[in-house]
Amino acid sequence: MQKVPMLAEGYEKLTTELKALRAERPQIVDAIEEARAHGDLSENAEYHAAKERQGQVEAQIADLEDKTSRAQIIDPTTLSGDRVVFGATVTVLDDEDKPLTYQIVGQPEADAKQGRISYDSPLARALIGKSVGDEVEVTVPSGDRFYLIDKVKFV
Repeated sequence: MQKVPMLAEGYEKLTTELKALRAERPQIVDAIEEARAHGDLSENAEYHAAKERQGQVEAQIADLEDKTSRAQIIDPTTLSGDRVVFGATVTVLDDEDKPLTYQIVGQPEADAKQGRISYDSPLARALIGKSVGDEVEVTVPSGDRFYLIDKVKFV
């Protein structure tokens, strides 16, 4: 089984979501029972909607249980150095010397708008293993981009 690296806050988010979905299970069962009481199931939209929701919730629970069981929680504050690794907050300079800052995180916690990119993203893959002062080339749908690694922090 391959470990799923993530930060502690990402793990907490997954476990909170898992608890909420588990708490929703009895409500779905009640909705199915109530819809079943209405009679003919072949034309009972409420019954079919409740059964569909039950399938979605069970699939989400299975996915979250899998991720949390394989979670490898990494605390970036325990890391140091000038090489880019999982959990690092990296400031890069683009072609116009504009600074861009990203933290390399696990897939469940990635949010590009907040500057958090998945370790599987093209930019993160290009950055991991590199040091301050290195130039990286990233191929994105709009073409090739070049970045200069300016700073590496572990916060």
